[in-house]
Amino acid sequence: MPKQEKAGERFSKLVNILDVLRGDEGCPWDRQQDEVSIADYFLEEVYEAIEALYSGDESALKEELGDVIMEVVFLARIYKEKGLFSILDILDSANDKMIRRHPHVFGNKDVETPDQVRKEWNRQKSAEKKQAFALQRGGKHSPALLESFLIGKKASGFGFDWKKPEDVVEKLKEEIQEIEKAVASGDKHSVFEEMGDILFAVSNISRHLKVNPEVALKRTNQKFIERFNYIERKLKEKGVDIEKASLDEMEALWDQAKRKNQT
Repeated sequence: MPKQEKAGERFSKLVNILDVLRGDEGCPWDRQQDEVSIADYFLEEVYEAIEALYSGDESALKEELGDVIMEVVFLARIYKEKGLFSILDILDSANDKMIRRHPHVFGNKDVETPDQVRKEWNRQKSAEKKQAFALQRGGKHSPALLESFLIGKKASGFGFDWKKPEDVVEKLKEEIQEIEKAVASGDKHSVFEEMGDILFAVSNISRHLKVNPEVALKRTNQKFIERFNYIERKLKEKGVDIEKASLDEMEALWDQAKRKNQT
């Protein structure tokens, strides 16, 4: 298996590089980092990898995935220094889990459909973690929109789900009607609650359509920034300060930016 051997050698090279950087004669910046500071970089690199994936830029994705792996090895080195675990323990854990949770491939379990595979995975995960309840927080350190997406995904694994996207759209319409009533009543607490219900429904529509809402929203955020920058740039060309521009002027330029993006 020559390809796997080469991958192992290159992975070992990265581990050795981090060992040198964290060593007594290594890099002052790398030696100063701890698990908290690297966690921030780790999260940043994951988001950059996801953005590269959705952009279709394979070269950027290759680089960003390398950065993600590097942060994993960096964290492993930090915890090895604490005497808690090493990169070898991490790899053993991953290998063992993948084999254990695929008994239909590496064992005798009769599992045939993707839905059955998902349910078997969830069953084993709950048993291994000895959870009091099957559904736990989707990721308490994750952004709330992503957490709701993960919660819905886990519940679906146990069969608690809408049958099709159109059913969730109807639920969203129901929630919009409820927030309209809450706004009309002037009850701020009800508005707060209904706003959360709307966002939860949106995350579930995304899940049914196989769209990660966190990534989709980030793309829309970027699109809004690009179009708003277009407005400001065009206003400057006319000698108009954006703070003094009328809403009609800005909306006309917004439509221009939108049409420009569609061509």
